[in-house]
Amino acid sequence: MTSWDRRILVVGAGFAGAVHARALAEAGYEVDVIDQRPHIAGNAFDSVDDNGVRVHRYGPHLFHTNNERVVDWMARFTTLVPYEHKVLAEVTPQLLVPLPVNRRTIAEVFGTPLPDEAAARAFLDTLAEPIDAPANAAEYLYSRIGRRLTDLFFRPYTRKMWAMDLEEMSAAVVQRIPLRTDDEDRYFPNDRFQFLPADGYTAMFERIFDHPRIRVSLSTSFAPAMRRGMAHCFNSMPIDTYYGDRFGPLPYRSIRFHHATEQGETAPAGRAATVNFTDAGPFTRETDWSALPHHRVLPTGRRTLTREEPCDYRDNGFERYYPVKTSDGRYDAIYRQYKALADREEGLTFIGRCGTYQYLDMHQVINQSLMGVASFLAAASDAPSGSSASASSEPSYQTQPG
Repeated sequence: MTSWDRRILVVGAGFAGAVHARALAEAGYEVDVIDQRPHIAGNAFDSVDDNGVRVHRYGPHLFHTNNERVVDWMARFTTLVPYEHKVLAEVTPQLLVPLPVNRRTIAEVFGTPLPDEAAARAFLDTLAEPIDAPANAAEYLYSRIGRRLTDLFFRPYTRKMWAMDLEEMSAAVVQRIPLRTDDEDRYFPNDRFQFLPADGYTAMFERIFDHPRIRVSLSTSFAPAMRRGMAHCFNSMPIDTYYGDRFGPLPYRSIRFHHATEQGETAPAGRAATVNFTDAGPFTRETDWSALPHHRVLPTGRRTLTREEPCDYRDNGFERYYPVKTSDGRYDAIYRQYKALADREEGLTFIGRCGTYQYLDMHQVINQSLMGVASFLAAASDAPSGSSASASSEPSYQTQPG
């Protein structure tokens, strides 16, 4: 290949950009990575604060998947510590119940003895409404758990999180939330692999970018002229921003984080790492970072708690976290117009959550990125021989007791 053919521009140093950069570098390409933020790791960025606790700056990132290939790839760059996340919902300050809804949740909310799963299922059947084809999130939840549980756990949360009522929201948004009648209280019970990186996400990203063919420039915003001399650009910036909001902006929800210090090295007994709030106040949830494995880094006698306050991304420095999905699909229709423009451009691929206007978990981003690079290499007629965008042939899959 010529020097021009070997150069790739990657916009964004989060998961999508990092996986693309590493896979392309290992395939023989010279990769320039830029990010407008002053740090790598995107929304997974973490650091140790003054309380000696590792805090995820943009909210808790909990790795979970059934995709062993993704786990093997990630494990090349970190030691994975097993961690199964659990969440409690604060019905009142004195009553904390498991979330997602399970047998114990139903029994405690209704004050009804439900001795086993069959009893819980039968009771839930009396609450559920017969709706064959739910048109929105409210109808989907009514058809599964009835109105009282919906209005307690989901309606106030939705108003805070999405600034809309359940009737305005696509059913697909809540279909990913498990609703159970047994005693399973893990938040991701169906995922075989649930881990956290032993020394944090930032350290893991440092290892991903540690390659002689990768150059990272931070505090650097994208400009179209940067594409000159590049064989391809993989771009994770918001696709609507790239095209100057030609068809209108794509809305996102954002989060303001409120940190507080409390005394004690660890969380009180019986308190989960994350507590969701069911009231009408501004906060959706609180995370006690000391409850996560390997997040107590230095002994200080203090711990950090973070409360999350959702808001419009325009009210939070245009920090985009969650694409807004409505029941009528109007914003997805706008996205498709932008995608049609991108599909007509040579040498440009949009990646990641903001580039594709999707809500993506970490494992999905890694998998999509590996597949995307593999497709790119397959299409490149003069790609270096013997290269591979997938995980190494002998993955160093290591775990460490939590």
